[in-house]
Amino acid sequence: MTQPNDDHRPEPDRIREPLRAPEIQERIARIPKAVIKRLSLYTRVLQNLEWSNVEKVSSQELAEHLGLNSAQVRKDLAYFGQFGVPGLGYYVSDLRANLKRILRTDRPVRVILMGVGNLGSALMTYAGFIRQGVKFVMAFDVDQAKVGTTWNGVAIHHVDDLEKHLKVGGADIAVLTIPAETVQPLVDRLVKLGIAGILNFVPKRLIVPAGVKVHYVDLAIEIESLSYYLK
Repeated sequence: MTQPNDDHRPEPDRIREPLRAPEIQERIARIPKAVIKRLSLYTRVLQNLEWSNVEKVSSQELAEHLGLNSAQVRKDLAYFGQFGVPGLGYYVSDLRANLKRILRTDRPVRVILMGVGNLGSALMTYAGFIRQGVKFVMAFDVDQAKVGTTWNGVAIHHVDDLEKHLKVGGADIAVLTIPAETVQPLVDRLVKLGIAGILNFVPKRLIVPAGVKVHYVDLAIEIESLSYYLK
């Protein structure tokens, strides 16, 4: 991917603060990553219970849905406050609303996609994102055959015009599904435009400043890890 023209270089004052204030960043950094991931799993279970018109749920019932134990559920939730009623359990709707607030999915999560290949296209059409309030607001690629078109309602722009379009639309998270050799210069541009969350499907470690969070998804590693348990 080519570097932007001088006319499109981001001004220094465009650099945005992290999504959370520094003092909050320090506090949440002490919470194990596994706990945050389980919060997402809890919200899925609670959503299904809501759809089934279940009003209350116990920690034991939540644990059974996910193959955990009730002590783990109570410990996870205790990191964030007191939500249950002794002897009654948790009100499903209230607990789900609180967990979505904690995960910051109680508001639309604006996502941009970098790289509209097979994987990127599949991600944009995944219906589960919409159900969880995740919205792809734009996508970028270098393929002129794709630039200027839309995919599942998402406009695809040329990566050279990243600064131009991201200034207008804004986004919270960038999803990367691009070649490894182009990823770091692109990440530098995204950070300057205020992106503070990156989901990286590229098998390369990224260099980012403090306040920018990167999650890595390497499908090959996941398959290799699973194969270890097979005969």
